[in-house]
Amino acid sequence: MENKVKKRIYAGKIFFIIVLCLVSLCVAYYSTMVMKAPAKKFAELKAEYGPDSTKKKKLDERMFSDSDYLSLLKEKAILQSKLSMADADSVYFVINLADSTANLELCGVVVHQAKISSYVASNIILKGDDNVILPMLASPFTIASDISTIKKEPLMIKIAPKDTSEYKPDITPDTTIIEPVAYIMEMTNGVKIFVYEEEASVSDKDRVVFKFDLKYKMDEAKRYFKSISHFEVPEYYPVIKIKIPRTDAKIIYRAIPKHGQIGIYR
Repeated sequence: MENKVKKRIYAGKIFFIIVLCLVSLCVAYYSTMVMKAPAKKFAELKAEYGPDSTKKKKLDERMFSDSDYLSLLKEKAILQSKLSMADADSVYFVINLADSTANLELCGVVVHQAKISSYVASNIILKGDDNVILPMLASPFTIASDISTIKKEPLMIKIAPKDTSEYKPDITPDTTIIEPVAYIMEMTNGVKIFVYEEEASVSDKDRVVFKFDLKYKMDEAKRYFKSISHFEVPEYYPVIKIKIPRTDAKIIYRAIPKHGQIGIYR
C-alpha cells in the first residue's frame, strides 16, 4: 500500500514537471514571437523608406547620422506632409508631438487647435532610425477604419407637426449628460492612433472607457494567438496615444472625413 502511494506521488511530481516545462516552453515561444514582431515591422519600414544601399556606399555613411542632415530631413518631411495635405479639399488632422498640439487644418490653415496634455508612442516612431521614420512621416497617413465610444455623425429625428396646434418646442438638452470620448483610428500603413479625453471622469464613464480599451486588447490578443498558433510572427502595429480636452476630442473626431488624412510630426 505504501509503495502505491509513493508511486502516485512520484507520478504526480513527474506530471507536474512535464506540465511546468510545457507551459514554460509556450511562454518562451510566445515571448520570442512577440519580441520579433517590432523587429519584423521595422525591417519592412526600412526596406520601404530607408536609404538605398547603393546610395549609402557612394556617400559618406557618417552623413546619415549627422545632426544637421537629420534636422534638414525632419524639416523636409514636415513640409512634404503639409504640402500633400494642403492639396486636399477637406479638413485633415495634424498631431505635432514636438509642440504637444493636435490641430484641424484646411489648406494649410489651422481651423481648430487642441493642447495635448500627455502622449505615448511606440519606440519605432519616437526612437526609430530617423533615416527610415522621417521619410515615412513625410507622407500623410490615411484612415482605413475607426472605432469610438461616440457616434461619428449624430442624428436627431424630428417629426414635423401638421399644424401649429401640434407644435412643441424643443426640449432643452440635459448638459449634465456628457458621454466619454475615446476613439482609435487605424491607418492604411498599420499605425494606430488613440485619442482619449483628458478630463477625470466619474466611475460610470471610467467603466465605458475601460470596456472600450479591454475589447481592443482582447481583439489584439486573439489576433496574436492566432498568428503564433500558426507559427507566424504576428503583425505589429505602431501606436500613438494622446490625451486632449473632451470637447476638442469630440470636435476633431466628427470633423475628420471617414477616410481622411493625418499628419504626424515629432
